[in-house]
Amino acid sequence: MSVAEARARFSELLDAAEAGETVVITRRGEPVAELRGRPRSPRTGARDLGWLAEEVGKISCSPTDSGDLVRGMRDERW
Repeated sequence: MSVAEARARFSELLDAAEAGETVVITRRGEPVAELRGRPRSPRTGARDLGWLAEEVGKISCSPTDSGDLVRGMRDERW
């Protein structure tokens, strides 16, 4: 895509890059730039941390030692 076309359609190109497309911009037919989206960063807002704290609170811990648990699972199968 030429520089002039990229300038005219910049907003469109940003949408395409955000959607995962890569756009090559050319000058006089030669590639000079590439426009692509950045990977999204993981969510770490206060709301997300609150959700995580609630989910962790739902996890129940077994009084059984993990080694005993695995041995018991193994012995039941054999």
